[in-house]
Amino acid sequence: MSIYTSGGILAYCIAVAAFLGAAFGSFLNCAAWRVAHKEPWWKGRSRCPVCGHTLEVPDLVPVFSWLFLRGKCRHCGTKISPRYVLTEVFFALVTVACLMRFDLTVVCLRNWVLLCCLFCLSLVDLESYIIPDETLILAAVTWFVTIPFVGMEVSEIIAHIITGVGLGGGILLLSLAMDRILKRDSLGGGDIKLFALVGLYLGPVASLFAVLLAAALGLVFVALGKGKANQGMIPFGPSIAAATAIMLLWGDGMVTWYLGLLGI
Repeated sequence: MSIYTSGGILAYCIAVAAFLGAAFGSFLNCAAWRVAHKEPWWKGRSRCPVCGHTLEVPDLVPVFSWLFLRGKCRHCGTKISPRYVLTEVFFALVTVACLMRFDLTVVCLRNWVLLCCLFCLSLVDLESYIIPDETLILAAVTWFVTIPFVGMEVSEIIAHIITGVGLGGGILLLSLAMDRILKRDSLGGGDIKLFALVGLYLGPVASLFAVLLAAALGLVFVALGKGKANQGMIPFGPSIAAATAIMLLWGDGMVTWYLGLLGI
């Protein structure tokens, strides 16, 4: 069934996707915080980071709990960072965009899992300068598991796998060369593995655009001074993730427009 069957079905699906996205935005934010602070993300209930009180249903309704509690902990009154409500709203919008782009299909589910992983690893990288392998493994496994259900031709599957291996390997070689020139690490291992994942999902043409866009976004991070407090380290994962998400959701139109300018 398509979400575009009728206006009522479309509105219902958007509402469900928005709530689901907000709920997962809250979960991914919590998981990222635990990973960044070296805590097991799958164990224990959510709690206030200040007073340690276990959060209950009134504290956990996405977006609305933060608004109704006026951005404060219900138990100790400490102000809660706007990061929580912003991540919930943001990922609600991302989820709706994914549904609108790919409809009710297995491709939509597969790509939504990727977006979840990209969102989580971005939050972790911003805080701890680490890209957790678990997010990359989950996204890669999801891509392979869904192959029988997404209607890809064998040649297309092979092209995506070769792109993933080639892009990851190429970035690795470039990183090693830059390490020798700069006399320091130029790119983290997590970034290299993430580029391999990008190639796997996007294929050859869109991956090239994603690399260029990630580099541009990375320069924006540098211009904003991100990383000065950590001896010049720049979290590149969010730039790669943002570029990948943009190409995943709107890349077809961007590539078609650019190739049209070249007369191809």
